[in-house]
Amino acid sequence: MQRSLISLAVLAMLGLSAGLPPLAAAAPAAQTAQATTQLPRSAAPTHYAVSLVPDAANGSFSASVTIALDIKQATGSLTLNAAGLKFSAAAISAGPGQPAQAASKIEVDAKNQTATFQFAEPLKPGSYQFKLDYTGVIGTQPAGLFSLDYENGGVKKRALYTQFEAADARRMIPSWDEPNYKATFALEATIPAGQTAISNMPAASTTKLADGRELVRFATTPKMSTYLLFFGLGEFDRATAVEQGVELGVVTQKGALSQAQFALDTSRAVLKEYNDYFGVKYPLPKLDNIAAPGRSQSFGAMENWGAIFTFEYGMLLDPRTATQSDKELTFIFAAHEIAHQWFGDLVTMSWWDDLWLNEGFASWMESRTTNRLQPSWNWALRAVGTRETAMERDALATAHPVVQRISNVDQASQAFDDITYQKGESVIRMLENYVGENAWRAGVRSYIARHAYSNTVSNDLWREIEKAAHKPVTAIAHDFTLQPGVPLISVSEAVCKNGKTSVQLTQGEYSKDPENKKPLNWRVPVVAHTVGGATARTVVSGGKAGITLPGCGAVLVNAGQAGYYRVRYAPRAFAALAQGFAALPAIDQLGLLSDSWALGLAGQAPAAGFMELVQRAPLDAAPEVWEKIAEVLADLRDHYQGKPEQRAALDRFASARLKPVLARIGWDAARDESASVVNLRETLIGALGKAGDPAVIAEARRRYADAATDPAALPAALRRPVLSVIAASADAATWEQLHASARAEQSSMTRIELYQLLGAARDKALAQRALDLALTDEPGATLGASIISSVAARHPELAFDFAQAHYAQVEGKVEAGSRSRYFPALGKYSADPAMVGKLQAYASKYLAEDARGDTNTAIAAVEYRIKVRNLRLPQIDAWLARHGG
Repeated sequence: MQRSLISLAVLAMLGLSAGLPPLAAAAPAAQTAQATTQLPRSAAPTHYAVSLVPDAANGSFSASVTIALDIKQATGSLTLNAAGLKFSAAAISAGPGQPAQAASKIEVDAKNQTATFQFAEPLKPGSYQFKLDYTGVIGTQPAGLFSLDYENGGVKKRALYTQFEAADARRMIPSWDEPNYKATFALEATIPAGQTAISNMPAASTTKLADGRELVRFATTPKMSTYLLFFGLGEFDRATAVEQGVELGVVTQKGALSQAQFALDTSRAVLKEYNDYFGVKYPLPKLDNIAAPGRSQSFGAMENWGAIFTFEYGMLLDPRTATQSDKELTFIFAAHEIAHQWFGDLVTMSWWDDLWLNEGFASWMESRTTNRLQPSWNWALRAVGTRETAMERDALATAHPVVQRISNVDQASQAFDDITYQKGESVIRMLENYVGENAWRAGVRSYIARHAYSNTVSNDLWREIEKAAHKPVTAIAHDFTLQPGVPLISVSEAVCKNGKTSVQLTQGEYSKDPENKKPLNWRVPVVAHTVGGATARTVVSGGKAGITLPGCGAVLVNAGQAGYYRVRYAPRAFAALAQGFAALPAIDQLGLLSDSWALGLAGQAPAAGFMELVQRAPLDAAPEVWEKIAEVLADLRDHYQGKPEQRAALDRFASARLKPVLARIGWDAARDESASVVNLRETLIGALGKAGDPAVIAEARRRYADAATDPAALPAALRRPVLSVIAASADAATWEQLHASARAEQSSMTRIELYQLLGAARDKALAQRALDLALTDEPGATLGASIISSVAARHPELAFDFAQAHYAQVEGKVEAGSRSRYFPALGKYSADPAMVGKLQAYASKYLAEDARGDTNTAIAAVEYRIKVRNLRLPQIDAWLARHGG
């Protein structure tokens, strides 16, 4: 395909590309000149023309790239990112037809992942064409250009995909591989006949070559960051639909399209919703969702512009095995990644410091959109769980701010964590609640329109929100994003006078190490109401505030649970709320349960407060409330490792509270029962099985045995919880039966699930067998590490020691950017003091100082578990003894 690099460079400067509808002219990001970079600022790319020839069978590729770039100041060299590439030629010219100057020297810095090209004649400021010929490696882990092997119809197949975020585009293309260096991309690939190639844009032409291969040229992308480029190749099927002029596609392995309809329907509904919400139409002509077999240790999907990559478990629904939770997962994956097409792709953070602008916002849009388009799922209640996930990480001494300083790509890979995603989402929810839904959307629309095809920092968002809301948003946003930690609002005893109730609010800090923590200060938007009565709002500033509500009664703070803070009540105030627990809205029941549990374990409230609420939970409470109770009791059980008598008392209490709930909803689904009940059944079976309830374990074993001859004994909705109970309580014969099922399974999704279950056995000898299996080729290149992680959930010391003893083999099963996160995660659920030393030794041996964030967090988590075991469990034991546990 002929292409004019000059005209494409002009289009890139305008933020447009061939075949794309124009947006309003994008204002350049004010911070561009100050954007973080690890590369010399002497040059910047405007367009990449990439020609790729992959050799999947031999795990290698050859390629060339012509980069249109602007030299900003005279220089004798060009330095760009490259990792694992070997260069055979490099030359630069002032344009087509102009004489080219070959590089006089090429220096590759493997440690810093750069290549420097020296030129005998200095390059003057101006526009140039820089052509490079090179070769590279196709990996087996999801980083750069990689392969995934799978079986289809009993035949082994191999497909290729790319994963470039955060800094792995450099493994396929020598490039300015940083988010602030945006450019357009024209990709062509030489591929085997009979295979399908997918990229961000539609194929512009396909030409048959003399040797039987095909040359596929894709249309030019809009201006975007390198990490958003995508290429896929394999024997694919593709289903399509058109929504508001955009061709939506779902790409699967051959024969799997029947499992993709829900994903396709979801994409249509979500795209329509986002076109309206953002006020800017999706600007590309197509949007594919590519489903791939396998797993990653760090991500499930990637928002490549126009070509979203998702592992099959997050997209496809196999009617033999799919559950309500699988359907929900498919929806939220799509809602999250499609949100990125605007927040992340069209507008991109300037550097990884502001990664939360991508991930926190997409997480919030995912939840908002699920609640809006799937109202029967009661998704608004999930906000409490999202907030809990963030707070438990944020309360450790090793917590970092939402906006964090990232100095290198190793740190960037560690930024994809609960604070970036879940805290980011929770803070956005709080701020939207503070300014109002309409003002928030107006600010977001202005932000998108102003910064389209450009890069931003967090203050750019706050500026637009504040303009739309006419409220001091920035100050509050800075308190919650520029410092770590969780505010704690202490509520005094209520005083009722003249028909009004008053309470005093004092701001402290929720911390898992409160004895050694001086509280930080926040301006905290607070919503309170009297139970069944009126609502009032205030902002706690300077550490204190008072609030008065009409009527007399118990006062609940953080009503609606939109605030990112914990609430601690004075004793009589908590007792009053506990007494009226059944009358609270479900979301506030969840908030009260969560705060009492977390504060109790941290020693900032009575540890048994949660148990008091569980005692008062009515049988007909919302399914989400009973899910929360079941999950906490199951997690609490893990703290009792090596304490059989105390654990038995907890198990008796858990069974006494949970069995009546399971009896009420039954093992078999009722006609037209809600999605929430379906999910609750799965959670209850798992929790009661974990508690060793004889009746539940017996029923699970009966259904598992009967399923061999009667598939109806184990419907899709029960398959996962029953198999989980079976795997956890497995003896050697049962483990071998599960292993045989995994080997024989034809579905790549189900096969992965079965292999992971092999690591769930409580029996230590069987857990060891799972670890040994993980190092073999049998499970597949991307699954072995997941099996080890599965073992770590019940046997952290065993799994961590095994991974260290076989470090080189395990390291090869984890993508490079995730290793500093993967290994510490194996030990974080330990309560053995020796694990602290083991984690420290691991970090000293393998990690640079600035790459130890996840290790430090794992150490803090272990130390906290030890504290809970020693200081909080005795309080729980005493409560259980008083209540017949």
